[in-house]
Amino acid sequence: MALRLYGLKSLTRNVQLIGCRMMSNDLGGGAGKGGGTGGSIREAGGTFGKIEAAREEEFIRRLQKQQLQELRRHLNVEVNILEKEIKSHQVRGHRAM
Repeated sequence: MALRLYGLKSLTRNVQLIGCRMMSNDLGGGAGKGGGTGGSIREAGGTFGKIEAAREEEFIRRLQKQQLQELRRHLNVEVNILEKEIKSHQVRGHRAM
């Protein structure tokens, strides 16, 4: 049980690392805008900077989606295990009577 809880803690910690990013409205608009410099293309701004910022945002969304799916699967497994444990405890309780 402790190992399962540890696995859940590490999984939720990884989801929290991605977290919510606060940015300005103009992603890739130049140095210091849209989450920092991010390299010479992002520093220059313009279309290439905006494309790179859009790719980065898409990557983050995909990663968050994958992590949420993994978290849901993990939680479903945990619920199933706990339901089985509850049923086994109920059966033992009826035997003791």
